[in-house]
Amino acid sequence: MKNLLRTFYIALSFLTRIPVPLKGDISQQEIGQSMLFYPAVGLLIGIILWLIIHILLFVSSGFPPGVLAAIVLTVWVLLTGGLHLDGLADSADAWIGGQNNRSRTLEIMKDPYCGPMGVAVVVLVLLLKWSVLSFLFKSGQNAFIIIIPMLSRAIILALFMSTEYVRENGLGAAFMEELPEEKVLWTVLIITFLLSLLWAGWWSVILVFGMIYGLRVLMIKRLGGMTGDTIGAFVEIAEAAALTGLLF
Repeated sequence: MKNLLRTFYIALSFLTRIPVPLKGDISQQEIGQSMLFYPAVGLLIGIILWLIIHILLFVSSGFPPGVLAAIVLTVWVLLTGGLHLDGLADSADAWIGGQNNRSRTLEIMKDPYCGPMGVAVVVLVLLLKWSVLSFLFKSGQNAFIIIIPMLSRAIILALFMSTEYVRENGLGAAFMEELPEEKVLWTVLIITFLLSLLWAGWWSVILVFGMIYGLRVLMIKRLGGMTGDTIGAFVEIAEAAALTGLLF
């Protein structure tokens, strides 16, 4: 039980800015095993956001939906430290600037600076999230927020199970070397899928997997696999798609 809790803490420390009581060096095996808890970390993020919504509504039942959506979205970004937004921005810059050239695309992704296309895409994704959140809060649909981060982080597992990591020395290489058993990963993914159907519905799941499948095809065609930045981009796109699916 102690080892499982430590592995969960590793996943929590990597995906969020929530302080965790981690001691000692972290092994590559622990890094790989921590991926099993990615959906659980997403679930925790969702629960925190849900609690914030209800605290604010308890303080004032007439809280404006747009302001509530802005606060929730801000906390959402702060909880993750903008980890996946950074990947989204880098991927957008590289995709446009790479001009269909693999080497050029990978080179731009390593650039720490954010170009205009990266800024534009981040703003558009956040605007889409805010718009959907505002509408859903206005209609009183709050519980969905619990499952959306969980579904998007399960996408990371699906990608590592099905896609090659193209950077030999990247952090993702360590994850690939120490992936848990495939049957365990499938169990986690199936549970996440079923919970997503129960809480969010078919349209959210269909939009998420449709978008991710299509983008994965384009990514493999251009890069031959994935990078850490593209994984972050997929998480953000999955969240936006899952939220949009709630409108149907």
